[in-house]
Amino acid sequence: MDLERILNLNQFEEYARKQMEPYAFSYYYGGAGDEITMRRNLDAWKQFSLRPRVFVDISAVDISTSMLGTRVEMPVGFAPTALHKFAHPDGELASARATAEAGALICLSTLSTYSIEEVARSSSGPRWFQLYVHKDRALAIELVQRAVANGYSGIVVTADLPVPGYREREFAHDLTVPEDAKPANFPNTASEEEFNDYLDHLHDRSLTWDDLTWIREAAGDVPVIVKGILTGEDAVLASEHGVDGIIVSNHGGRQLDRSPAPIEVLEEIVQAAAGNCEVFLDGGVRRGVDVVTALAFGAKGVFVGRPFLYALAAAGQEGVGRALHLLREEIVNAMTLLGATRPGEVVRSHIRYA
Repeated sequence: MDLERILNLNQFEEYARKQMEPYAFSYYYGGAGDEITMRRNLDAWKQFSLRPRVFVDISAVDISTSMLGTRVEMPVGFAPTALHKFAHPDGELASARATAEAGALICLSTLSTYSIEEVARSSSGPRWFQLYVHKDRALAIELVQRAVANGYSGIVVTADLPVPGYREREFAHDLTVPEDAKPANFPNTASEEEFNDYLDHLHDRSLTWDDLTWIREAAGDVPVIVKGILTGEDAVLASEHGVDGIIVSNHGGRQLDRSPAPIEVLEEIVQAAAGNCEVFLDGGVRRGVDVVTALAFGAKGVFVGRPFLYALAAAGQEGVGRALHLLREEIVNAMTLLGATRPGEVVRSHIRYA
């Protein structure tokens, strides 16, 4: 395909739909329930407008930054998403190589189709590891220790999936995972049972805030981030329990339908965190103006899921690279026109409710 003809992240979806098996595309695309929250993630950005400042010296715009001490060339990461081989045979290897070339961060899922070690060997780029805490706590500790030993500079604990959401698109396809796309990080596979049943049997429903203690001990000096916070109350608890970062997220609208879009509650959570931990966002990011909107509300960076998966399906590593390039160009353009030369210069006064 001619990647130069793709001009924004939204355009990858059509190509992915044509390339992927229907069950695989439905797994990536679908949300929970009536998919109200999934749509809201996209629509919520329209509530805000940007307030550009003029006669600012914008001759040198630099969008590089740090995300919990990890230096990155742009305030964007590839969100932790499962089963990249559903999109392309090179799976997470292609995703990691593309993000490394762009100087962006990738967060590897527990349910990756290439292992922690394989992804680390494939790329020296910045990377975090996302943890689903399993009923076998020893396995969870082992996963964290493997990630730390292989140079992952953040451990992201997903908090919002004690059970899978009610995902009718997956039910319709009776989603099972082919042998060549099974999770690679632990010996038990999901290839012989419906995938949501597999997740439900594996995940620990008894997880509480106190469990962050042993997760932090397993991580050592590596920062621990909690993903899936949508309320100021939980942001305060996260801070009180010593987390280093929060990802404001509703799991792409795949968990509790009618929950808020992350951008709607970002400012509340930044204020509740009170500078005690860095705050990030995922959910509905499609444009550079979305990224700068999140920065204005206090996010240190954003994560992108579906569009990067669609880019992977469309053209493998080159597709993800193209998606990152497009988003980078949009961020630079938006910051230039906003009158900000560094991510830290994008502040609350640059944003208003439309």
